[in-house]
Amino acid sequence: MPRAAERMSRVDTAWLRMDNDVNLMMIVGVWMLTPAITLQALRERIGDKLLRYPRFHQKAVQGAIGAEWVEDDAFDLEAHVVPALLQPRPGESERHALQRLCGELAMQPLDPGRPLWQFHLIDGYQGGSAMIARVHHCIGDGIALISVMLSITDGGGNPPEREVPDDTPDSDWLQDAVVKPLAVLAIKAIKLSGSGASKALDAVDDPLQRLLGSVGLARTGLKVARDAAALATLADDSPTLLKGRPAGRKVVAWSEPMPLDPVKTIGKALGCTVNDVLLACVAGAMGHYLQDRGDDPAGKSIRAMVPVNLRPLEEAWQLGNRFGLAPLVLPIGIDHPLQRLFAVRQGMAELKESYQPLLAFAVLSASGLFIQSVQDAVLGLFAKKATAVMTNVPGPAVPLKLCGATLRQNMFWVRASGDIGVGVSILSYGGGVQFGLITDEALCPDPQSMIDLFEPEFEKLLLLTLMLPWPGQADA
Repeated sequence: MPRAAERMSRVDTAWLRMDNDVNLMMIVGVWMLTPAITLQALRERIGDKLLRYPRFHQKAVQGAIGAEWVEDDAFDLEAHVVPALLQPRPGESERHALQRLCGELAMQPLDPGRPLWQFHLIDGYQGGSAMIARVHHCIGDGIALISVMLSITDGGGNPPEREVPDDTPDSDWLQDAVVKPLAVLAIKAIKLSGSGASKALDAVDDPLQRLLGSVGLARTGLKVARDAAALATLADDSPTLLKGRPAGRKVVAWSEPMPLDPVKTIGKALGCTVNDVLLACVAGAMGHYLQDRGDDPAGKSIRAMVPVNLRPLEEAWQLGNRFGLAPLVLPIGIDHPLQRLFAVRQGMAELKESYQPLLAFAVLSASGLFIQSVQDAVLGLFAKKATAVMTNVPGPAVPLKLCGATLRQNMFWVRASGDIGVGVSILSYGGGVQFGLITDEALCPDPQSMIDLFEPEFEKLLLLTLMLPWPGQADA
């Protein structure tokens, strides 16, 4: 019996409509496998595991008042799991050819008449196989898609059975208790600036008290409103070579894995998180990349929109998008690694106390109700406030296998919206941590040169940490 059409959530609808001529809303990833696997084995695994998730055999159909998930009666697995040929140019390495292909596929639209995903299997890459995965963001966010991708590995689990399709995807605690009231506040705050924002904050206390029902929660509501105004009245980001109008041609790069244990040790020694340490290295690499190209970063900082997960990890299999965005300040103008690290730590601490991720989710959810031009205008505000999108995703601590082959290395690239032209991905896997970059050719034509600066930044931080006076040492 065919499944009934399911209404797409408003936030997923917003992501569906967010494609433009310079940024397609596809999450792109690559898996490098040893030894090689066959196309037939991969298709069998996808058919057995991935298709247990309804979203992967449903089409996204847009209508006048939203979008729906509709069963693809003509679903053809062979159109979604396809062979790909790597064709290195003269003097080009296999690695660079794979990076070039990933960049090209990142701007190749998926077929809107089919479910919005595709896997490309390359035979013979470095003696094994490489698999490039492309999945539209409307199907799920990064956390959800990593959970689903893990299910296709050897021994991966199946999703829990859902007896009745969820026809009210927005009707959850986040939507009813928080998003609906805060969307109104956030969108109103977008229109405010200067003293207007201050007056609005003074006037919002009583309605929030009635809404939230207690003095303590009303104070929380007031903080939410202040965070909404702060988010809406952010100044445009600092001008650098990384900020401008993209051309719509993508270039990707990745680093080799760096041991994760030393990163944890430095974080513990300095009272910082692993995230703080890695982000400080990113900021340092970006600053030195700009400096090497004559764009002096001294005294500058840039913002990166950082996705913040808003749901329990055990519910990631449900797919969809359940994350907010928070503007993280990257102090690219601070040259001293320790000072830069502590500046990042302070910024992260402030974000942890902020409601801005929730407000960003509210705006995205509400924008799914608007006509396309209004949605584009609202989301364009985020693009002006930031230079990059950045995400840090923890992966399995031990290497995985797919169809008997070892997944020796993997990377994915976070997608940027609007006119943002830089995406930074940090992924831990198998005891190591990797950095990935996807950039627009007009803004950063050689992302590998920036990637190659990340590990030296960590080494400088490690050296300075070892030189610090520790308890028990004689005072210098």
